[in-house]
Amino acid sequence: MGNGLSDQTPILSSLPSFQSFHIVILGLDSAGKTTVLYRLQFNEFVNTVPTKGFNTEKIRVTLGNSKTVTFHFWDVGGQEKLRPLWKSYTRCTDGIVFVVDSVDVERMEEAKTELHKITRISENQGVPVLIIANKQDLRNSLSLSEIEKMLAMSELSSSTPWHLQPTCAIIGDGLKEGLEKLHDMIIKRRKMLRQQKKKR
Repeated sequence: MGNGLSDQTPILSSLPSFQSFHIVILGLDSAGKTTVLYRLQFNEFVNTVPTKGFNTEKIRVTLGNSKTVTFHFWDVGGQEKLRPLWKSYTRCTDGIVFVVDSVDVERMEEAKTELHKITRISENQGVPVLIIANKQDLRNSLSLSEIEKMLAMSELSSSTPWHLQPTCAIIGDGLKEGLEKLHDMIIKRRKMLRQQKKKR
């Protein structure tokens, strides 16, 4: 995976390599994962088709205090037959973005099962999770508190930091705020892991 900065501007290449983050985008099919990816990449709506394997993009994002961060996103297909492959993409990941369709009440239980399954894998213990409540612009979308309850967020392992972010991927609302939260959680976790290493 490397630090992925070789193709960036010289100013960026002087930054320490930890400014590049490996992020996996997961969620059920049709939740809006690829729409999220390409809204971040091109800052416009891109009409997408179901992902048969994965899409990967390196995207530079300017966060809050004008700090530029490089995220290396892996957007993995969400069809049922592809989900067993998710765990091979989350190996050594810095963060997980889990996209849910805020309107799809019928499949919220299925989304919950998959979210809990992926966060329970031993290698993913403690990996920060950004849950994107997509399609919040639609009239019949569930509220954040309803989604939090239906996904049983309180039952996630206490070692898993998470943030639930309302978004509309088509116009990009809420995506940057969500990424800022994810970045904060990743940095906090890295500090904690460094301190644990020192204590050993």
